[in-house]
Formats: sequence, structure tokens, C-alpha cells
Amino acid sequence: MKFEKTRGQAIKKNKIVRVKKMKHIVEVVSIDSATNGLNKIQKLSKTHYMVKDTGEVKKYKLSKNRGQNIAGLKESFRKIRDLINNNFSGQGNEIHVTLTYAENMTDPKRLYSDFEKFWKRYKYKYGNNCDYISVVEPQGRGAWHCHVLIRHNGVDKLYIPSDVMASLWGHGFVKIKSLKGVDNIGAYLSAYLTDVELTNETLPMAVTEKKEIKTVEVAGKEKMFIKGGRVHLYPPGMNIYRKSKGIVFPEVEKMKYGDVKKIVGTATPNYSTTVTIQDDTGEKILNRITYEHYNMKRIAKKDNYKPLIIYREA
Repeated sequence: MKFEKTRGQAIKKNKIVRVKKMKHIVEVVSIDSATNGLNKIQKLSKTHYMVKDTGEVKKYKLSKNRGQNIAGLKESFRKIRDLINNNFSGQGNEIHVTLTYAENMTDPKRLYSDFEKFWKRYKYKYGNNCDYISVVEPQGRGAWHCHVLIRHNGVDKLYIPSDVMASLWGHGFVKIKSLKGVDNIGAYLSAYLTDVELTNETLPMAVTEKKEIKTVEVAGKEKMFIKGGRVHLYPPGMNIYRKSKGIVFPEVEKMKYGDVKKIVGTATPNYSTTVTIQDDTGEKILNRITYEHYNMKRIAKKDNYKPLIIYREA
């Protein structure tokens, strides 16, 4: 299949769309039901699928690493962004913690085990009324560390000294950051997890591999990242994230596109794109999907807002 991205197409008022409301973020998806060629493909197993028209059974191309399975990695991080934006919005009771090993620790299974022990110690000290999302991050040298978003429920402000957090972790270093002022925490964290910051050392990668460069606002400052520069370091089949029971996915509601305006008012999308899916020949359209993204915090201060290239992968 071939994919083509263009500027978002206009959606008719009576068109039924899917809407996700995640605190101050609203996402709208419109699927062209008239082009349903993808319905002719049926998944049979993890390794095989069937073409309904011919009955032909084909085998999926299995990837050796997630860098060869970009679509799967994008879907994983889309889920993570939805989880984050549905449960974290930069309130005073939320923090971002990075857990790092003192040595070059390269075993993902150990990372999971060490994190479970850390969280048990954390709850023993601070109680059960707290939730987390943890996402693992690979480093170029093979080492792993962990990003954790923590929320204490029922309190207005949260402060934990770094030495206390380091003691609870017990394996090296910690870094604690406030999420105040970050208006899209899911995208903010994704910049660390999938992309590589553009520096003199990483510039050759961007040039030789013709990587896309995007600008991201981090802690009030704009930084440039090489899009997807880290994805090849994720092994296929790895569980990239974990969460506590209190962290929930957003609900998806179907409605007429005209009714979306009851949610976002007269605002226009911060970002809109249309993806056209074609067959291998490029002659037949299988589906057409239009995405719209509204960040109500940015819309409220749009006079001072400078657009960032950050949602291009949606």
C-alpha cells in the first residue's frame, strides 16, 4: 500500500466523525466510508492475512527491529500520547521523573523488574492514592532508562526531593521536572522517546539518511529534533509502556462534524492533514482519512502562539 499526506480536506457538517476529548485536547478523525478497499483484507494470525477477493493467503513481512516497523511504532506512541493527554495536563500534582542507571544497563527485563520494585517502595512511602505512566527509552550505546509521569490524586501541589527519589530508585540517577506550562505533554515526551536532538554529532544522520527535522518547545525553549532517529533501537514486540489502574484511555464518541463546533466553538484546528491510502500500483484509493487536532490552551493564547512542526506523524 502507498500513503500520501496532504493538507487537511474540508469535512462536511453531516459527516459522522470520531472524536476524542482529552482534557484540553480534542482530536477529530473522518474516514471516507465510500472507499473501503481495506475491508477486503482479513487478518488470520500474527503472521498471515487473507485477500478476500481472491482467497489468497499472504504472510506479513516480519521486522527485526521496530525501525523496520514504523507503522507499529507510531501506533504504540499514539496510544501513549492518548493516555498521557487524557490523564495529565500540567497540574501542580504532576511530575515527570527520569530514572537512569549508574552503569550501562542493557537488559530490558531487568528494567521492568527494577521499576516494579521502585513503584512498590514509592507507594509504601507516599500511599496508594497515586498513579503513573512509565515509558522506556533506549540510548545509542544500548543502555535503557525510564521516563515516568506521576500524579498524586486529591492534592494541589507535589514536591519530592531528588535525594528521596534517588533513594527509592536505588540504581543511579534521577531527574525530576515539573510539567507546568507544557500544553501537550504527550507530544513533549514523545520528542524524547522517538526523536534525537539535532546537534553537531547527529547532523550527519539527518543529512545522509534525509531525515525530517521538527521543532519542539521544551521547557519554554525551541529545540530541533531528528524525527524518528531513535526508533531503530526498540526491539519488536517490546512492551514500551506500563501504567497504573487509575490511568485510563480516552473514550471515542461518534457525532456529526457540525456538532464538533459545540465542543471547540469557533476555533480552527491547530493542525489538520488528510492521508490517502492507495494500492501498490497507486491507481486505486483504498481509504482516505482526515485528522484534525485542537489544543484549546494554544487556541486561547493563539495571538502569541508560533506553530510547531510536531503533529506531522498523526
